[in-house]
Amino acid sequence: MAYCMRVLHRQGSKSSSIFFNEIQSRCFHVSPLTSAAARVAMSKLDKEPLPYDKLAKTLQVVKKRLGRPLTLSEKVLYSHIDQPDTQDVDRGVSYLRLRPDRVAMQDATAQMAMLQFISSGLSRVAVPSTIHCDHLIEAQVGGVEDLARAKDLNKEVYNFLASAGNKYGVGFWKPGSGIIHQIILENYAFPGLLMIGTDSHTPNGGGLGGLCIGVGGADAVDVMASIPWELKCPKVIGVRLTGKMSGWTSPKDIILKVADILTVKGGTGAIVEYHGPGCDSVSCTGMATICNMGAEIGATTSLFPYNRRMYDYLKATNREDIAKEADKYREVLLTPDQGAKYDQLVEIDLATLEPHVNGPFTPDLGNPISQLGAKAKKNNWPVDIKVGLIGSCTNSSYEDMGRCASIAKEAMAHGLKSKVPFNVTPGSEQIRATIERDGISKTLSDFGGTVLANACGPCIGQWDRRDVKKGEKNTIVTSYNRNFTGRNDANPATHCFVTSPELVTALSIAGRLDFNPLTDELEGANGKKFKLSPPFGDELPAAGFDPGQDTFVQPVADGSAMRVDVDPKSQRLQLLQPFDKWDGKDLEDMTILIKVKGKCTTDHISAAGPWLKYRGHLDNISNNMFISATNAENGEMNKIKNARTGEWGAVPDVARDYKAHGVRWVTVGDENYGEGSSREHAALEPRHLGGRAIIVKSFARIHETNLKKQGMLPLTFADAKDYDKIQPSDKISLRGLKGLAPGKPVECEVKHADGSVDKILLNHSLNDLQIGWFRAGSALNRMKELAAQK
Repeated sequence: MAYCMRVLHRQGSKSSSIFFNEIQSRCFHVSPLTSAAARVAMSKLDKEPLPYDKLAKTLQVVKKRLGRPLTLSEKVLYSHIDQPDTQDVDRGVSYLRLRPDRVAMQDATAQMAMLQFISSGLSRVAVPSTIHCDHLIEAQVGGVEDLARAKDLNKEVYNFLASAGNKYGVGFWKPGSGIIHQIILENYAFPGLLMIGTDSHTPNGGGLGGLCIGVGGADAVDVMASIPWELKCPKVIGVRLTGKMSGWTSPKDIILKVADILTVKGGTGAIVEYHGPGCDSVSCTGMATICNMGAEIGATTSLFPYNRRMYDYLKATNREDIAKEADKYREVLLTPDQGAKYDQLVEIDLATLEPHVNGPFTPDLGNPISQLGAKAKKNNWPVDIKVGLIGSCTNSSYEDMGRCASIAKEAMAHGLKSKVPFNVTPGSEQIRATIERDGISKTLSDFGGTVLANACGPCIGQWDRRDVKKGEKNTIVTSYNRNFTGRNDANPATHCFVTSPELVTALSIAGRLDFNPLTDELEGANGKKFKLSPPFGDELPAAGFDPGQDTFVQPVADGSAMRVDVDPKSQRLQLLQPFDKWDGKDLEDMTILIKVKGKCTTDHISAAGPWLKYRGHLDNISNNMFISATNAENGEMNKIKNARTGEWGAVPDVARDYKAHGVRWVTVGDENYGEGSSREHAALEPRHLGGRAIIVKSFARIHETNLKKQGMLPLTFADAKDYDKIQPSDKISLRGLKGLAPGKPVECEVKHADGSVDKILLNHSLNDLQIGWFRAGSALNRMKELAAQK
């Protein structure tokens, strides 16, 4: 409502009935008279009302057009369509133009998102938006010390984000508040929500029945600018849960089993929708754990149907008024229609599901706990565990921490503690304060645990690990979500295994991978053998949540007089310059910067860890481009041949040399290129350093979109075998770009060093709007072009 009034005020004399009706249809869910009545807000921190009435009306239009039963995913998604009476809706085919309810950004990605928003020239965000400071806090000593150190080291960045948020109307969660996804679950997520977030684990909000989707910063700018957000209409994978969990089996095991079944790319282009009677045996935060890690199978997002477990969580977090409203729309909007069809169906019996420990090096390598020890010995994985880590955005709920504490208490009653360093990451200030009040923190500390800051920490590589040398082969077990090579500690020899926090705790007591708490005994300090009891813990705190310190900053109502300064000499922040526009010509004889061999995640393209501090400075962070990718020419990392000089050098150095000499280049990659984090820098850096196209066997969804947004050409081999035809010394020409059109392959000429030529076809998924981004040089450039035409 307030936004609409601001728009009307800015229009001044433009008060025609046509304009007013347009604004009214966009901003008012009901008539102006009834909108004045008291209504339930989307959150305790927002004034905007729940959009259920508008969503139900939009869905009614789409449903009448489609004339078939809808899945829950379709109901929530299609109810947010911008033009429901005319837009094509075809799963896996059409592009949807959507109106998300809100935007969330973590501090590492928010820097570039806000820099792009600033360069757009807009005065204020059009939808509720928040910034969360969770990525820049390095785990070193302990929570208090590490947080103080981070505030000092990152003062410039935090000040920029706080001031930009204040000026442009974005809520600011201070460092120490907690991990973005836990804050969203506690404060902003609600059944039927459509939210985009600049982090790949945004789907965590599906635990509260919302469609929460990870995107790049440029997508966030679109939504904050009130431009319809575009998404290829996802397919829907159904996961039917039956039976009931018990014993050592936890919600984490459900998604670990799904990852084992579908693999890291099996969910690409699809929403994973859980349903069936087994859903009711999973807690709300457990459902969030499952949805969170759906990012590891490439899914657009994941969600659960609204149920009593969600009602109880909303009530516990002081949002019972939202739960009561959701009850009214349960059948219409928040549960799938009877007879709804899924594109693929997976069935899991929770009663027979065995606890899993997935890894190493990939989250889809499933190892049932009964097989883990034998597999470790067979594959020569280090059996001795060096460190156990619990928490993260995936597993840091009150229930998770309580179940771990029950295991720790039993072990200590027998005189045992963790055999290895044991790190605990609370998901939020609210969780930290509550587990401290209820004695859970003390139990875990007495067990040998170090309670870290309320932040991402080791999960994203923010870990000053000193117990092993780089290159030393070792094993760690975590309750995190991602375990790519070097992900946690920048050591490529670290074998990381992902499992439930309960199994991390049990394995840390034994100190070995070949311990199975379901069957094996431990020896107590008195020499007597005992078997650990299955873990238990309260789903929600009996005494309610303790909010802890107030760490939220509400933006001022009018930030027009505020300034956001960026020091031109800063090494952390850099205002953006527009990328060059396409010159209208074909891309001839481009050099191959690197032909990547094997897995190439966004971590390989733009490493995290120590590089996080440069997320707001495009030129500085570009010095990490492809440094972790394996060069197919020599099997080495960060060593490629400079085609111009014949000398070998680091990838960023060679790219900078090409840029300085006007040499355009391409990268060639393998399957599922760009999987993992939503890291927009993995698209920005190649564009900044002179790249023009990325040619691969297949793309991960977010990365492909990010490349399009920055004016790059993301192309896939029409025949995957053509990857083998390309040699690093080849020259690549892309022809017929003036006729670039949706569904029309791009002609590619591959000129080999011996003078021979191969002609191949490359596919793309660009639509008309996205082709406009390429021609303009970027989506942001195109936005400015359109604004100038008005």
